[in-house]
Amino acid sequence: QVQLVESGGGLVQTGGSLRLSCAASEPAFSHYAMGWFRQAPGKERDFVAAINWNGGSTYYADSVKGRFTISRDNARNTVYLQMNSLKPDDTAHYYCAARRNYMYALTPGQYNYWGQGTQVTVSS
Repeated sequence: QVQLVESGGGLVQTGGSLRLSCAASEPAFSHYAMGWFRQAPGKERDFVAAINWNGGSTYYADSVKGRFTISRDNARNTVYLQMNSLKPDDTAHYYCAARRNYMYALTPGQYNYWGQGTQVTVSS
């Protein structure tokens, strides 16, 4: 069982930045593709960004492309989401997810493990 713990959320003004971190308990962290998803109240859980096992390939939702950057440090068993130029529409609960595959996927059902999430609120 892989445990994922997110951190780094908070309240920020429009145009501000946050960096989310997700620490994994799994020693074989490098065998997993990782993703970030978000969910606003009353809405579905949406894909944000994903990264393959070694960081060589990434993918972003159109809504965050150019503003968010996903990265990973396999030595630290951690994946990051750098969020810049934040907008009120980015307000949501952000979740980290791990997939038992070297390559990422874009839908929540294709991930095997989830963290509890961290709240990001962007004020206007």
